[in-house]
Amino acid sequence: MDQLKNVLEVEKLSVTYVDRGLFGKKTSFQALTDVSFEVKRGEILGLVGESGCGKSTLSKAILGMLDSAQVTGEIRHFTPRPQMVFQDPFGSLNPAKTVGWILEEPLRVYGKYDAAERRRRVLDMLERVGLERAQASQRPGQLSGGQRQRVSIAAALIRRPRFIIADEPVSALDVTIQAQILDLLWDLRRDLDLSYLFISHDLNVVYSICDRVMVMEKGCIIEQGTVDEVYDHPKEEYTKKLLSAVQP
Repeated sequence: MDQLKNVLEVEKLSVTYVDRGLFGKKTSFQALTDVSFEVKRGEILGLVGESGCGKSTLSKAILGMLDSAQVTGEIRHFTPRPQMVFQDPFGSLNPAKTVGWILEEPLRVYGKYDAAERRRRVLDMLERVGLERAQASQRPGQLSGGQRQRVSIAAALIRRPRFIIADEPVSALDVTIQAQILDLLWDLRRDLDLSYLFISHDLNVVYSICDRVMVMEKGCIIEQGTVDEVYDHPKEEYTKKLLSAVQP
């Protein structure tokens, strides 16, 4: 693997959830098995698979969010402050706080900027994601679903990471708003030199935005390649099954 060209390298990653039930009896479930891949600088790498196949577990493992699971293998980051955009923009935003507060809080925690600079960065980020400056004073409940997802994207980008995990970022939106958010993610990649791991169950969405794609089945990466390679010449029966389900 070429560290100069990669933002993320995952090697032989396995994740096992262990549950201690009644009378102290342990049960375990292996969610990921020997997962290996890299995300190249500037690319959008798609990850597809049915619900429960391990996609969200992978994203949480990459960001170190699996305190209660057994994780083995290596995860190597080559950019600072990787962030996630979640599926449910309403659930990921504090409904009691204004948009301005939500975006400014990571900068306050960072501690590098004074109040005036934090405010400038918040307003600049709102414009970058296609929102009005005046919306800084609104709360998430006053926004549409598409606007809330734009706020979620802004919150992920406010500290200027170079690598974003987008976990089903458009699945809760209608088709027209989906297209707008996908266009935004594409433009932000170019403008801010971003790389994405784009997780979705929607193969049409993945084909429209991703450069390469990985197919996950039961916690394993069973196939990967460019979107044209995988979609036009799938090798695995599971991949063929997924593709046949979306063909008219």
